[in-house]
Amino acid sequence: MPTTVTTGQSTVTTLTQQEREVLYAVGCGLGDAEIASVLAIPKDTVAEHLARILAKLELRDRAAAIVHAFDCGLVVPGRGPRKQAASPAPRTAVRPAREPQLRISVLGPLQSWRDGQPVDLGHLRQQAVLATLVLCPDRTVSQQELLDGVWGMEPPITKVVPVYIYRLRKILHIGDGSPAPVIRRDRCGYRLTPGAVEVDVARMEELVSAAGRAERAGELPEAVRICAQALDLFRGEPLAGLPGPFAELERLRLTERRIALVQRKLDWQLRLGQHAEAIAELRALAVAQPLNEPVAAMLMRALYRSGRQVDALTVFDRTRRRLADDLGVPPGQMLRRTHQMILRGHDAGLGLTRTAP
Repeated sequence: MPTTVTTGQSTVTTLTQQEREVLYAVGCGLGDAEIASVLAIPKDTVAEHLARILAKLELRDRAAAIVHAFDCGLVVPGRGPRKQAASPAPRTAVRPAREPQLRISVLGPLQSWRDGQPVDLGHLRQQAVLATLVLCPDRTVSQQELLDGVWGMEPPITKVVPVYIYRLRKILHIGDGSPAPVIRRDRCGYRLTPGAVEVDVARMEELVSAAGRAERAGELPEAVRICAQALDLFRGEPLAGLPGPFAELERLRLTERRIALVQRKLDWQLRLGQHAEAIAELRALAVAQPLNEPVAAMLMRALYRSGRQVDALTVFDRTRRRLADDLGVPPGQMLRRTHQMILRGHDAGLGLTRTAP
């Protein structure tokens, strides 16, 4: 039985060679009789080896041994000692099957699809562990970071992170026999295998960059179209329902990112003279963000340019009252200036300023 994988884990190197072989076989899902047959040792000896393994590694039971075999890298998902039944040689050459496409979405409730079919990601804490890895794509996340980010001030009694990682590896495997797991482990923690998963937030940022390039090239209609594509990736509240401080912070960050993108798109539309088209979306955004002065100013300009001066002034009065009641402050300079220009009917003074990318 091959045991050529180098684990680098001190807990495994305390085992004898045959104990490592037994642990490897246990991690691959073999029963005692199968292990005895493969290693050519009595079944009772397999049980004795397993008992010593559990004692040396301070593991509770066989299930914990399986988790440990995966967690320390001794066993890689999709690999194992079982032999596949030989199939008749095809009469004609067959093209290799396409690797299953794995996608993960965080711009809404956490979801995953493999070849277009939904994947069950388990319960919420397990999903929160995955979301942390997804939103830290360029670095390794330590086990302590996962504990702090998912459980906060109420850490679990048992060591559940390796168990969740083991389950997620099995759930997110990329086809049978894939040489690399979707989640990798090194001495510092865990991370997603680069290029193994398509993530919607990464696609969103690619589209935002493309929209910025279109704006700089003077192609505002194209910038609006691309930005709308980026916004279409949002399926509701990001990471909806996921527990933990990390998910809460990311939920706020991604929500603010969406609002900034909506403002950017609407600003472009107003610069294109699409005032009537932008009013409905600006109204909805103003209701959701009643203290957002740039949004109120954009709505006032859109209404005024559509011949609705009274409605534009009403927006100012409503925003002024909310700022006073909620924050105890007067309107800022931009909102006051927009108000004065509308009162005077100075269209030239209602120029639109660029929003931040």
